[in-house]
Amino acid sequence: MSDLFDGVLAAGPVRELVADAAWLQAMLDFEAALARAQAEVGVVPAEHAEAIAAQCRAEHYSAADVGARAAGIGNPAGPLVRALTARVGGAAAGHVHQGATSQDVVDTAAVLVTRAAVGALLADLGACGDLLARLAAEHAETPQAGRTLLQQALPVTFGFTAAGWLSGLDAAAARLRALGPRFAVQYGGAAGTLAALGERGPAVLAALARRLDLAEPVLPWHTERGRVGEVAGALAAVCGAVAKVAGDVVLLAQTEVAEVAEHGPEGSGGSSTLPHKRNPVAAVAASAAAAQAPGLVATLLAAAAHEHQRAAGSWHAEWRPLTGLLRATGSAVWWLRTCLERLRVDPARMRANLDLTGGLLLAERVTAALVAEGVGRLDAHDAVTACCRRTAGGGGPLVDVLAGDPLVGAHLDRGRLAGLLDPATGTGNARVFVERVLAAREAEK
Repeated sequence: MSDLFDGVLAAGPVRELVADAAWLQAMLDFEAALARAQAEVGVVPAEHAEAIAAQCRAEHYSAADVGARAAGIGNPAGPLVRALTARVGGAAAGHVHQGATSQDVVDTAAVLVTRAAVGALLADLGACGDLLARLAAEHAETPQAGRTLLQQALPVTFGFTAAGWLSGLDAAAARLRALGPRFAVQYGGAAGTLAALGERGPAVLAALARRLDLAEPVLPWHTERGRVGEVAGALAAVCGAVAKVAGDVVLLAQTEVAEVAEHGPEGSGGSSTLPHKRNPVAAVAASAAAAQAPGLVATLLAAAAHEHQRAAGSWHAEWRPLTGLLRATGSAVWWLRTCLERLRVDPARMRANLDLTGGLLLAERVTAALVAEGVGRLDAHDAVTACCRRTAGGGGPLVDVLAGDPLVGAHLDRGRLAGLLDPATGTGNARVFVERVLAAREAEK
């Protein structure tokens, strides 16, 4: 079902992977795998299992109808099982959903839907990583103003900035990959003991897990929701990493900064009013999608306390926020990929911004050089600070003010001062850290 805001807040492949049809198919995949697992163990005749599996196709059912009928039992599994049983008919119909409870169906479907969405997320994150790795390598020595508390601090390089973005995204992707072993089937029956199947219950559980390529839990996790919390935390980490990159891009693309820009197709980034506008719309959309994560995560974590063997409400409270979190994260990552594909870097503007303060960013290096020449640290600090204040007050470029200072000029000539104040020579170990991030990424491949 389409929504007015989906173009912005539900963009990318994850949207369809968590849509109603995907959930419906995942629930039916559980039922088909359950029937075949029971046939494998000898609980159900093989021909009956195949008759059940043949009807486990989402196109045979209406998600809207199943959803409407869900109110009667409190979840969508009940009406779906009834509809499936009616389609199967005959003797095989008596074996549909055997030994299972509604939560087994929905929880396993949630795992299958989440696994598919995570696969798409990792693909988009990988593409973002490749784009950032290229930017980091290309601009490893492109000077850029480092900014702390939104003010210019010391020079960095744009490659160092991109490497920081890359490191955060790669770490978030690693958390997603780590979820794999935690994607477990759910099959416990009414109270989690598989009592309806007797001693063959554990064997069916094992066969079901194999058929769905999911982990077999030590015991059913109906009321132990740590797995859901881990998914929520990993998705939140992705959104946080995306928000960091997108937020920086928006700031760097401001008219007064203009160090990067998005160059999208004709019409992208425009305004309904201002003809001159070229907004970084992909970065903005990534930020908007990622901003939804904290509230959705909070709901999932708040619903984690499930009483006794089956919860009254807490389980139900998970469905929408989990779907919404997957969709929002998918949109955030897809928009970030789009942003990075469109991104253009302006090294000349970066250098011009570095020169705005007349060398103030590198005044600390002059202090260090004076100390190396034998000047006391406090005397050097006070002299350079006074020169910085004169420059900030309109007294001229810092190199000239420093050269004219009695203490500074007596130890450092103008040529030496100019070298110390050159942003290109003041980026510290930026290249080293860029290379470390790129090497770490290669090692993970």
